[in-house]
Amino acid sequence: MTGQELQQLIVNKWGCSFDVQLRRFRNKIFLQVMWRYLEQASFPLSETEYLEHLNAIASYLQAWGSIAQVQEYIAQTKERPRLGKAVNIPLELGDRASEWIVED
Repeated sequence: MTGQELQQLIVNKWGCSFDVQLRRFRNKIFLQVMWRYLEQASFPLSETEYLEHLNAIASYLQAWGSIAQVQEYIAQTKERPRLGKAVNIPLELGDRASEWIVED
């Protein structure tokens, strides 16, 4: 999956190019679909920077084997990103989780 494909997946579901972030919480990793989006005048990234960011996120998802999980979750969820509330997609890394989660 490329960043552009990730953007298209998000746009197809919610109609905007929402920002995405990877977050770790209690030894789990989540892909968060944030409430701010590229088409907003106040969005902090240019379109080029946004696509570079999505490419980086997509490369992590590819390395973790999580693309199908993300696609399925987005297709099935009734949640919607809204101000102050991201859509949290839990990523199941299986036995490889310890490779990516380093204890503080």
